[in-house]
Amino acid sequence: MMMDQFSLQGKVALVTGAAYGIGFAMAQALSQAGARIVFNCRNEEHLEQAQKAYQERGIDARGFLCDVTEEDQVQHMVGTIEKEIGIVDILVNNAGIIKRIPMIQMKAEEFRQVVDIDLTAPFIMAKAVIPAMMRKGHGKIINVCSMMSELGRETVSAYAAAKGGLKMLTKNIAAEYGVYNIQCNGIGPGYIATPQTAPLRAVQQDGTPHPFDRFIIGRTPAARWGTPDDLMGPVIFLASDASNFVNGHVLYVDGGILAYLGKQS
Repeated sequence: MMMDQFSLQGKVALVTGAAYGIGFAMAQALSQAGARIVFNCRNEEHLEQAQKAYQERGIDARGFLCDVTEEDQVQHMVGTIEKEIGIVDILVNNAGIIKRIPMIQMKAEEFRQVVDIDLTAPFIMAKAVIPAMMRKGHGKIINVCSMMSELGRETVSAYAAAKGGLKMLTKNIAAEYGVYNIQCNGIGPGYIATPQTAPLRAVQQDGTPHPFDRFIIGRTPAARWGTPDDLMGPVIFLASDASNFVNGHVLYVDGGILAYLGKQS
């Protein structure tokens, strides 16, 4: 049946940075489609909190302590997953950070830290899982690319540079490993309502919306912020056999922002 193409039954999905937020939502979606979830955290406290959150939702997930910028740690984690759980069928490179600092005030060390987590880490993760995918003859890599793969904005020079690089890494993995039936695509979330963006959506003391909230709603044809749930369908599609001839593509889940010039004031 056609809907069977969307089943992830028996698949192993590794989602980085999936302790909370959109990573957690995408992992939850993959689990609901049948995948076994594995994820990483950089510290024990976050790992325990995430493990509890998955258990509360009835999700079969296993967490690993791993810094995705450290190649030795990544290789060890992936090797353990392959031995104890199975070959990683689906990799979602979700872990990332942003530093909102004007470019001329940003230290090179801070720029490198953003690029290391947002671009170098996906390279390290993909490098670790691709060999087993090649042997298996199938695999899915999904990179969380952001709208900043296409747009610039004040104070996010490092983030935009890293996400633009991640878009091109996505295309190059598709070009280099598509012959092995490995599909590498990206998801580009728009502005998503999460606890991290809550201050930008808070009603001000005078009862009016936050200026940034007004800006985003006015700039988005859908006239709302996205939610983590809006990413569930797209990630299932890109992780499933339904997307077997989709490769090197970035699917922007942004409510139409990238298609819209905006209203004339």
